Amino acid sequence: MMLLEGIYSGVVAARNSMYDRNIFRSRALRWPVVSVGNISAGGSGKTPFVMMLGQLLVGRGMSVDVLSRGYRRSTRGVLTVNPQGRAEEFGDEPLLIARTLRCPVIVGETRYAAGLEAEKAHQGTVSDRMHLLDDGFQHRQLHRDFDVVLLTSEDVEDKLLPSGRLREPLSSLNRADAVVMDKSVPLERLPPAGFQVWHAERHLQIPKLEMPVVAFCGVARPHRFFADLRAAGLDIGEEIAFRDHHRYTIADVQRLTAARTRVPGSRLVTTEKDAINLASHRSTLDPQVIRMEMRLADSDAALQYLLDTIAKRRASATQL
Repeated sequence: MMLLEGIYSGVVAARNSMYDRNIFRSRALRWPVVSVGNISAGGSGKTPFVMMLGQLLVGRGMSVDVLSRGYRRSTRGVLTVNPQGRAEEFGDEPLLIARTLRCPVIVGETRYAAGLEAEKAHQGTVSDRMHLLDDGFQHRQLHRDFDVVLLTSEDVEDKLLPSGRLREPLSSLNRADAVVMDKSVPLERLPPAGFQVWHAERHLQIPKLEMPVVAFCGVARPHRFFADLRAAGLDIGEEIAFRDHHRYTIADVQRLTAARTRVPGSRLVTTEKDAINLASHRSTLDPQVIRMEMRLADSDAALQYLLDTIAKRRASATQL
């Protein structure tokens, strides 16, 4: 495993070096691009952060869209997400973003092509328009004007793939403009760099339920979801974890129904993303869906820094 980790580390370092030295070149879109990403394989809250950032930008009078790969979709090419569509068509997280943020969400293997599609419909001024690049920190083929990276306390202690969950080492944070973390992340473990540190907290909107619950989810870090439910005072009779982005089948419905039977008088509880992946099975199970949101400390100052940085960089680029 150590050998494989070393090989992976070498490949990541070589690829980043190619981009840093302009041997590999990124392609730029007309509108500014803000990337929201991380250095680990899921579970940092990127999707809720994208939705929160989109809402903040709209509140400043900006028009935004979201560019995404559309992970695990069965379709190919560039598609605009239909909010009434299915996860199989567009991916669960793009569908959740489209339904919540109510802005154009475009999926494509090449996010540059997705961005061109988004810009087709708007040929006028670009001063009030912006692309949000979902899970974009490693997608260096597309030029970005600002890089936001979400970091968890688990990331700081983790190892590179395949030994751990890290897609890049902590030193890669040097490419970031802002690193978002909660207060449990030890700052002294981070590399010295010029990025801003933004503090954000996950908040689950958990109702008071008088009955016991059967909690289930298919997310990257299921233990965090279950721990949050317990911290909110829910009586969890059984926990069931599926793989991240799991698409639910009739067999899964039967398994969850059996679990609910084993815990008399219980209610099923799950996440928003799982509600998307339940599709037509949602009405059968009728779970309590728990919404998660991100709350950014001093969001006005953070957003102003983002907008000022982008304005300076684009002004400098036009002078070259």
